[in-house]
Amino acid sequence: MKDSQHHLIDGSHQHNLTKFYTIPAHIKIASVFIFVLLVVLTPGKNFQAHLSFAVIVLAMLIWNRIPLSLIRKRLIIEIPFVLFAFFLPILGTGPRIDFFGLKLSEAGLWAGWNILVKATIGVMMSLLLSTTTPQRELLVGLEKLKFPKLLVQIMSFMIRYTVVVTEEVKRMAIARESRCFEAKGPKQWAVLARSGGALFIRSYERGERVHMAMLSRGYTGQLPLTSIQISSRQDFINGTLLPLAALVVILFWSVFLK
Repeated sequence: MKDSQHHLIDGSHQHNLTKFYTIPAHIKIASVFIFVLLVVLTPGKNFQAHLSFAVIVLAMLIWNRIPLSLIRKRLIIEIPFVLFAFFLPILGTGPRIDFFGLKLSEAGLWAGWNILVKATIGVMMSLLLSTTTPQRELLVGLEKLKFPKLLVQIMSFMIRYTVVVTEEVKRMAIARESRCFEAKGPKQWAVLARSGGALFIRSYERGERVHMAMLSRGYTGQLPLTSIQISSRQDFINGTLLPLAALVVILFWSVFLK
């Protein structure tokens, strides 16, 4: 095989030959969650620690060969947090400092920085998790971590039928365009609203048919496991490395800054 990287039709998951990919999903989820939790608990004024966290995240992304185009695409979800962080220094209260002729709130600056850096690290870590773990394994990992089964089932159905609903939206768009429809302004909103209503009804009816089909095949409210993840001692050791790295960063800079 010429390329060791495979793109799978499974969300943003990719398969590369690194040890992080081989860690069972439940250990990987716990590792990433603890890492992000330690980042959130670190005081925002500790610049050095947050820069160290960012270096660790970037190193993980590079090591696992996550494409830059995928990182840019996923970071779009952070735009609301960026806008919120941008307006905090302007709308914040308390002492003001001069910044290139602008009077900005000192507390707002710290709050904006805190939100921006922690949100960015959190989004990039979630990207790392989603690209190194198939969606089905993520669901199995959540079940092993005793996540509520009902929520796991809802996420499973959402993953399975998002593509179906998306394809239905595309077919409806093609049908509108074949009738010379163009959404140029508010006058066309009524047509789009009716299309949205029709999509909801079709999706609901499809869900009813799927549910009846599942019941007729013995569905009892618990999804069958399609994969078994066996955890070894080495997997647990590998899973602790990421939280330990964050803990070492916090302790190092806490002692060094004193």
